[in-house]
Amino acid sequence: MNTLYHVSEADFQRVLSMELPAIEKTRIFATLARINTLYMIAKAGSGHIGSSFSSMDIFSWLHLNVLQDEDTFFSSKGHDAPGLYAVLIGKGKLEYNNIHKLRRLHGLPGHPDIGTPCMETNTGSLGMGISKAKGMIRANRLDDKQGRVYVLTGDGELQEGQFWESLPGAVNGKFDEITVIIDHNKIQSDTWVSDVSDLGDLEAKLTSYGWHVQRCDGNNYEELNTAFSVAKEVKGRPQIIIADTIKGCGVSFMEATAMSSQQEFYGFHSGAPSPEDYESAAQELIEKANDLLAKAGQPMLGIETVERETPQAQKGNIQKLIPAYEQALNEQGLRRKDIVVLDADLMIDCGLLSFRNNYPERFVECGIAEQDMVSQAGALALKGKLPIAHSFACFLAPRANEQIFNNASEKTKCIYVGSLAGVLPSGPGHSHQMVRDISALGGIPGLTLIEPSCEAEVAMAVEYAIEKNPNSSYIRLVSIPYEIPFTLPKNYVLTEGQGVVLTEGDDAVLFSYGPVLLSEACKAAQVLRNTHKFGLKVINLPWLNKIDGDWLKTTIGTITRVFTLDNHLLDGGQGERIGSTLSEEGSSAKIEFTRLGLKDIPECGRNDEVLAYHGLDAAGIMKSVLG
Repeated sequence: MNTLYHVSEADFQRVLSMELPAIEKTRIFATLARINTLYMIAKAGSGHIGSSFSSMDIFSWLHLNVLQDEDTFFSSKGHDAPGLYAVLIGKGKLEYNNIHKLRRLHGLPGHPDIGTPCMETNTGSLGMGISKAKGMIRANRLDDKQGRVYVLTGDGELQEGQFWESLPGAVNGKFDEITVIIDHNKIQSDTWVSDVSDLGDLEAKLTSYGWHVQRCDGNNYEELNTAFSVAKEVKGRPQIIIADTIKGCGVSFMEATAMSSQQEFYGFHSGAPSPEDYESAAQELIEKANDLLAKAGQPMLGIETVERETPQAQKGNIQKLIPAYEQALNEQGLRRKDIVVLDADLMIDCGLLSFRNNYPERFVECGIAEQDMVSQAGALALKGKLPIAHSFACFLAPRANEQIFNNASEKTKCIYVGSLAGVLPSGPGHSHQMVRDISALGGIPGLTLIEPSCEAEVAMAVEYAIEKNPNSSYIRLVSIPYEIPFTLPKNYVLTEGQGVVLTEGDDAVLFSYGPVLLSEACKAAQVLRNTHKFGLKVINLPWLNKIDGDWLKTTIGTITRVFTLDNHLLDGGQGERIGSTLSEEGSSAKIEFTRLGLKDIPECGRNDEVLAYHGLDAAGIMKSVLG
């Protein structure tokens, strides 16, 4: 089952040139695009099948039958990027060779980016779509340009406050050029929207804002045709089409309707399908496409095949920080009855299932609403509880920043845990690569930032935040399993502001944190010693905004070349904090101080190629150290 299948450019051109009714042609086109979407995600090793497939019929109908040259379309939800790419490739708006480049360096990003042709705005961070559309229409009006703006949103996305903030202004502005389509597949991330934050009478809510609202079957072309035709005739008001869709539509066992009553979580939201599931899905779609072509009197598809690349298996000391965090949190939950865990629609990714299952009365699912979650946490703290709030770092640190500061101003104790931190995984793209949370949170009074480097240090960090730190803590977690070439000393104790030596050396010292860059630094140190007789002392310093000045000076000793290595942008990273501490402490020796890290928005691609591109792999670190 190592063969991957994709539809050729010639077959798409053949379908587009057929003299067929629009509905029949679009149905064939969408089926072919589903085959290629499945191929792209399987080849990339990650992506979002369910969301791409629920949106596919909307994408296809719009691009084949609705959009005019002066019109603009973009998807606000972003997860459906593989499906949108497949449609654009099928239409010839993106070069066909891009089919092989999903989530690869200089290829097609995991979420839309304006560096890619036909991408009108960057999406992936939810809730911004209608606001972006209003800005586009204002610009069009100022420039006396015609054209409509069509925006697709997800239904889980409707939990973001910005969506609701954006509605009244579109009505006040009489933006009848805007048509919003809600992909209402009823499943957000892993589970049902109604179980997380029920939307209630959505039609009534949206109508009360003054929008023209209609509802249709979003996987039915006849109903889509009617809905878009009606929307185009509405004058003086923006329009919303609630498109009821099926997550995973097009492959029988991937459709949400195939879930049993015992299933809590949808299995095809993110990630690549297993080889067995891929083969079954591909064959089902190919058979469906050939049946549709036969009914149209057309030859079968000329399916092209590619052998699946076998990813290089990680070996050795593989560290999985999220499972380690899940275990530590669950153990603390047994000991501390005052702990209340809050989640922002990422309970699986953040390692919260054990706590949720064991202590359901102390678990709060807040949905895609980080500001609401953090303010709830603050109020729980005011009432004597110990709240621990969770999300991806890219959403928790910036979206709820004001709320985190508000909690700090109340001088209560809250714990925040940001997963998916740092430049890896790089496949999802910059909307999910959190490389600015240290700068966003590091200056908040009473908030200690810490990033553990391995499973053992995760347990120490959790214990520190809960038992030892009288103030608030932010625990920054790398989510991907990573092979580390180091082990912490057996007598190592987590001491505030201090770190531990991982490799010895007298020629230079390098400070870093977390499993990814500490591992690359240790690899670099080994090669430097073996091939250049150069001793690089690598220090694990898990404290991101608290540095013990005396310890720092003692650790550096007589070494005059000091490097810092940030899994973060250079601006506001740990390196700045170390540099300022050195300056404040003073030194009798003249130190050559160099900060390494990201200098710009990170690239999307395979993990190894992105680290190399930014000079953050072992080879890049060696090059920087040797000058």
